[in-house]
Amino acid sequence: MTTEPRATKRLPVDVSDADELAATLRGELVRPGGPRYEQHRRVWNGSIDRHPALIARCAGVADVRRSIRHARDHALAVAVRGGGHSFAGHSVCDDGMVIDLSPMKSLRLDPLARRAHVQAGVLLGELDSEAQGLGLAVPSGIVSHTGVAGLTLGGGLGWLQRKHGLTVDNVLSVELLTADGELVRASGSHHGELFWGLRGGGGNFGVATEFEFRLHPVGPEVYAGPVFWAMEDAPEVLRFYRDWIAESPDELTTIVVQRRAADLPGMPREMVGRHVIAVTACYAGAMKEGERVLHPLKTYGRPVLDLCGPKPYLVHQSMFDPAFPHGWWYYFRSCDVDELTDDVIDVMAEHGRRIVSPVTSVALWQMGGTLARVDEGATAFSGRGAGFTFNINGNSKGPDGFDAERRWARDYWSALAPHHSGVYVNFLMDEGQDRVRQAYGPAKFERLRALKRRYDPDNVFRLNQNIQPSPTETTA
Repeated sequence: MTTEPRATKRLPVDVSDADELAATLRGELVRPGGPRYEQHRRVWNGSIDRHPALIARCAGVADVRRSIRHARDHALAVAVRGGGHSFAGHSVCDDGMVIDLSPMKSLRLDPLARRAHVQAGVLLGELDSEAQGLGLAVPSGIVSHTGVAGLTLGGGLGWLQRKHGLTVDNVLSVELLTADGELVRASGSHHGELFWGLRGGGGNFGVATEFEFRLHPVGPEVYAGPVFWAMEDAPEVLRFYRDWIAESPDELTTIVVQRRAADLPGMPREMVGRHVIAVTACYAGAMKEGERVLHPLKTYGRPVLDLCGPKPYLVHQSMFDPAFPHGWWYYFRSCDVDELTDDVIDVMAEHGRRIVSPVTSVALWQMGGTLARVDEGATAFSGRGAGFTFNINGNSKGPDGFDAERRWARDYWSALAPHHSGVYVNFLMDEGQDRVRQAYGPAKFERLRALKRRYDPDNVFRLNQNIQPSPTETTA
């Protein structure tokens, strides 16, 4: 992988036509050579280095419509950006158009109806902050600078999933601009099949410009945080963990983390840089009950640091932000497993000890609870029966060491291959059509393909985990 800056080349965009588009936008059209081009072409994953011909920073739906039309008229590839957190870098493209929704920040909350209307440029932390001001929350992800739109369209794992379901389980409607510029409001009573597909099918069917969510009472404090042990204790900790969560209440969601210990407040100096395993928990219920439920975890074995206790929900929601900042180089492999068997535990212990980079980590998500009781066919999201979801991160702060971290992540993932039962679409890189099919299963994949043929038969929106309109199609 080259890290040299690429020379600016002549781009396939007529200057006068681009000037005409710029004059019609309420937002801003950013072009190569402009003062903010470098800023706006960059995305969260620093390993992605792409140079679009145009970046349309849209101020509203009309800007989005004009941008789609311009891209189609000039046969430009279209990338859609909300928060820019696409693991594979689908939020930006070479030589095409980026439809940048990040200026679209409208947030309207109705605490009486417990509804939130959220435009597609809003980040999780922005939504969390507004909702927590009312003692409410939308179930969402775990890194606050993630975009609401991309997370939602793929499913939406998070700390509230076992209590209140996935993000897609709390979507009441979606406003979408299709490839032909039609504005559609999809809900349970209007465009129902499209509404089904938007809840897990990603950005395949158009540009989602606004979401309506159900709000839930949460916090303002939760009993939450990580408990750390030395990695050499991982086999025993994981076997305890497996037994402990077997009867866990819906209010409890946990993520097991493997990494090298960061220089956290309270982390023993002799542990910094050493391999550790942590169980991070969030109890979305009564504080005293959370303390009781988490007591066995906090007192098991020889923990080296316990940061689990009462804290504001907003603090817990941003806890992982320092571990995933903008600009680091990220590579992911993911899979679902049905059970935390002894063989899976052995793989975790072995490969956890091999972590080299101080910013590489593994997250093992506890599934089940409310999300698993939603009918599998209710949404396009697939994998409600999974026991756990692995997110294996081979990361570095820059190009140095990145290839080695990617190999480590692939080796870890491959060692788990006998136990793979599926994959979460939001955790995919560019892994090919077979992996996209695996994420949905054959029946859902064909149902999504029928939707794709109806709403985007030319595959304008293909820079995503793509559902190709026909089995024989190939895309650039």
